[in-house]
Amino acid sequence: MTATPNTDRLAVERDRWVAAPVIGRPFFVERAEGARIWDVDGREFLDFVGGIGVANHGHGNPEVVAAIKEQLDSYLHQCFSLHSYEPYIDVCRLLCECHPGDFEKKAFLANSGAEAVENAVKIARYFTKRDGIICLDNAFHGRTLLTMTLTAKMVYKQGMGPFAPAIHRATGPYPFRGVTSDDAIDDLHRMFKNQVDPSEVAAIIYEPVQGEGGFMPMPDDYPMRLQEIAAEHGILIIADEVQAGMGRTGTPSAAEHYGVSPDLMTWAKSMGGGMPISGVSGRADVMDSVHKGGIGGTYGGNPLSCAAAKVAITQVLDPNFQDSAKALGARMRSRLDSLAENSNLIGEVRGLGPMLGIELVDADGVPNGAAAAAVVAEAFDKGLILMGAGVDGNVIRVLVPLVATEADIEEGMQILEQCLENAS
Repeated sequence: MTATPNTDRLAVERDRWVAAPVIGRPFFVERAEGARIWDVDGREFLDFVGGIGVANHGHGNPEVVAAIKEQLDSYLHQCFSLHSYEPYIDVCRLLCECHPGDFEKKAFLANSGAEAVENAVKIARYFTKRDGIICLDNAFHGRTLLTMTLTAKMVYKQGMGPFAPAIHRATGPYPFRGVTSDDAIDDLHRMFKNQVDPSEVAAIIYEPVQGEGGFMPMPDDYPMRLQEIAAEHGILIIADEVQAGMGRTGTPSAAEHYGVSPDLMTWAKSMGGGMPISGVSGRADVMDSVHKGGIGGTYGGNPLSCAAAKVAITQVLDPNFQDSAKALGARMRSRLDSLAENSNLIGEVRGLGPMLGIELVDADGVPNGAAAAAVVAEAFDKGLILMGAGVDGNVIRVLVPLVATEADIEEGMQILEQCLENAS
């Protein structure tokens, strides 16, 4: 499956004439199915990125596609601020089923992960009548003004200020780098003494598994300790499940692994099975507190996206889907652990279920971003799509579609192993 030299260079150049630069577009997609993508030159790629976590259900999931086609025959656009429609209600119900906790819940639909986070913050501030929001080191919550302020990685923020006020950044756990749950909790208490009084904090937002920050799952004890501190001070907890949710860790929400019940949760990416849609779910009293007109939007909960999301979330809630995802995660973790035993580049393999990352380091344990970039580049040349992560760019993330076959996994892992050996 080795990719041939790029022959669609003219198409790439034409793209650059009219499209503003984002990050990089090395080839033009013609079609995609399951865990594979083909470009306009007929080259075939194994996709271990999944549109950055959007393709949990696979590219072109047949049930999702069928639902979209069926919805096309009824209506395309209805604004939920003006008219109710069943697909919107169905998706809200399903999101509430994904939200752990034995309390009444409600949901709201939007378009993107950043928009979901923005609205979760708005709702938290309105309910508590407080301004302060606490986020963590290594966080990624989006690239709008507010969510860019919450995001830690400077590459997304450089030259984009001034940033949103009343945002406070606390130390986040990073066990591989020696930052424990105790360290993070101690820093939060220090923040309450010298940065912001807890009575002024509306919410603490965190990713149960940090994505762009390095695929770091929270330590087992941290989310519950955080929730207990928040409850003591009347602070809401927002769990950002945009990348870690929708079966990515083997369960509908990553928060389930920790036995916590966040007050609010944000959803997007694989929620729509490939269609743009996002949502906020949360305690009914919190969601109902906002005045009419305080949340909403023209396209939020678009009927086509809702039709796709209904199927996608229903699949995620299916125990068979979850069991399959967990089994996939176990197979991949075993292979990655085996690679780590035989590679002097891999400092740590980490993650939850099939949301996995490997941190590359040099002989002294220093982050090795150059090696990670080399592995990603060579893997692409061999027909495997990978992507980096981490503040130092030294983490390789694995977001293979959860429908990937054993043959897909084996082929991808063999390529990854070759690339790691060549980068050593």
